[in-house]
Amino acid sequence: MIQEVEILLVEDNPSDAELTIRALKKNNLANHLLHLKDGAQALDFIFATGEFEGRNIQNGPRIILLDLKMPKVSGIEVLEKIKADERTRKIPVIILTSSREDPDINRCYELGVNSYVVKPVAFEQFVKAVSDLGLYWMILNQLPPR
Repeated sequence: MIQEVEILLVEDNPSDAELTIRALKKNNLANHLLHLKDGAQALDFIFATGEFEGRNIQNGPRIILLDLKMPKVSGIEVLEKIKADERTRKIPVIILTSSREDPDINRCYELGVNSYVVKPVAFEQFVKAVSDLGLYWMILNQLPPR
């Protein structure tokens, strides 16, 4: 099991996950990245339950890149649980999704999302968007202490 996770990527689409990881690696930001494929697995990791029971919840990710449309538990449900819990509320959550639907955008901001990014369709734009996101949230942005 990964001892330290800086970036938690929650994405069910293997192609989008691979592109995201590749873009982050390009900027040396993927050394401590964990990719999970659905919202249920993400909640288990974040709250140290299920297959991640025994993990130190205080050693959570520095940022979470979260897709919205996923099997089992949606990204909105994951976001809601993260922002409702005192232990995880301060973790920056960046929605990285293909949904441009106003209800999704509004609901995410009501729940306290830190950023909402629509995935560009073109490969180069997608890679640049993820690279820029990673550089901003991991290098430029000042995060609160864990």
